[in-house]
This record gives sequence, structure tokens and C-alpha cells, in this order.
Amino acid sequence: MAICGNRNWLSGLLGVFSIIGVIAHIIFCCENHTLAQITPDGTLGNNSSTRTPNVNIKGLPADRIDGGATRGANLFHSFGEFNVEKSQRVYFANPTGIKNILTRVTGSNVSNILGTLGVDGGANLFFINPNGILFGNNARLDVAGSFVGTTANSFVFGNGLEFSATNPQNPSPLLTVNPSALVFNQITAAPIQNNSVALAGFSKSGFNAFGLRVADGQSLLLVGGNISMDGGGLNAFGGRVELGGLASAGTVGLNVDGNNLSLSFPQGVQRADVS
Repeated sequence: MAICGNRNWLSGLLGVFSIIGVIAHIIFCCENHTLAQITPDGTLGNNSSTRTPNVNIKGLPADRIDGGATRGANLFHSFGEFNVEKSQRVYFANPTGIKNILTRVTGSNVSNILGTLGVDGGANLFFINPNGILFGNNARLDVAGSFVGTTANSFVFGNGLEFSATNPQNPSPLLTVNPSALVFNQITAAPIQNNSVALAGFSKSGFNAFGLRVADGQSLLLVGGNISMDGGGLNAFGGRVELGGLASAGTVGLNVDGNNLSLSFPQGVQRADVS
């Protein structure tokens, strides 16, 4: 009986070590994954996006995203992976004359925004990842213009041209007008989840840290499949907050009037849940 008991104890102990091994492997993989958290995909050729670490932005160290393809007042970035760690600050450089910064993720993974995502200037920021977007508890926006986060497949512009995340091409030289629509090709669009906790206070940038917030008078739009606000906060004081999603393929109109952005949903297309 004692031997049997010891064997059971040893078996249980081995099981515990197996579980610990699996957890350690998961943590190791996750840590390795975050090392390549912001990875340009090469689709912009000589205009590929670059990451410059440890840049002083608004008095604190940050990673600055430079490069990209300029088309008129639009700046295009393209990444295979784009994630922001909990303690990380990532800012897009805002060259003179740029009013819209459009960023796509062409890989197959969700974007986890767990820290601060911002623009070092006053441009609007458009972020598209058809695989999904998760804003963690400590996620913050530091965007002086407006912000659009979407799991659509592509942005369509007023001249009919596209900037696609699922069929990535080098942006046409004619992509100089404002984006005018979001195209959802998939039967079920990926969700957007906002867990960003609404904490009161002031940040170094001068913005209150109320979950996801854009500057006063600007627009904050989340457009995907299901939109989940799991304790998350959204603020655009004196501006506009819009949430919406499609449960089937369709096109959502995007109205751009300076930094004032709004959505137009198609008739007869099933809407997704906003909860």
C-alpha cells in the first residue's frame, strides 16, 4: 500500500511539473512573441516603416515609428505584427503636412494594445487589423487628432482606390484623398475588445487618463465585428464616440471632415453586437 501510495504521489507530482512546464512554455513563447511585437512586413518597399527605440517624447522614453509611404497629406504604414506591451509607449512620427496616418496589419494575429499608442503630432490615426484588436486594462491613446480602430479588410478612398490589409499592395500614388469607407469581406468580422479601465488623473502628455481618449473635440471610432466594452472607457469630450460592427460582409461609410469623423452603416446588412 505504501508503494502504491508513493507511486500515486509521484504520479501527481509529475503531473504538477508537467503543468508547470506547459505554463513556462506558454510564458516563454509569449515573451518571445513580444520581442517581435512591431514588425514591418516589407510591402512598402523602400518606404518600409521603422521603429526607433528610446526616443524622448513628451518627457518620457518611447518607441517612435518612422518611415512609411507618403501620398499627399496621407502617411501609410504596414506591419506583419503590431503589439504594444503594458509598460511600452509607441508613437507614430508626424512629418510636416501629414494629416492622416493609416496603419495596417497584414499578418494573422490579433493586435494587443496593452500600453500607450500615440501620434507625435496632430494627425488622425487609422489602425486596421482584420484579425482583431484588444485594448488591455492599461491601454491608453495619446492622439491629438481623431482615432479609428477597425477590423475591416481595407480602407477605400474617395477615388475608389484601396489600402488593404488582406491583399497588401504598395499604396498607389493617387491615394492622396481622405479615406471614405471601410470594406468588410469576411463573413464574420473579427471583434474589438476594450478593457481599458477608466482611471482618473493626469498624464505627462496633459491628457486625462480615462481609458481610451482622444483630445477634446475629436472623434473616437471603433468599427469591427462584435464590439465588447469589458469595463473599458471611451472619451472624446466635446467630440464624437461611435461604435459599430457588421455580422456579414459589407461596406461602412466613413465621413471625414477635418478631424471630425463619423460612420454610415449600410441598409439591409446584419449588425454585430455592441456590449
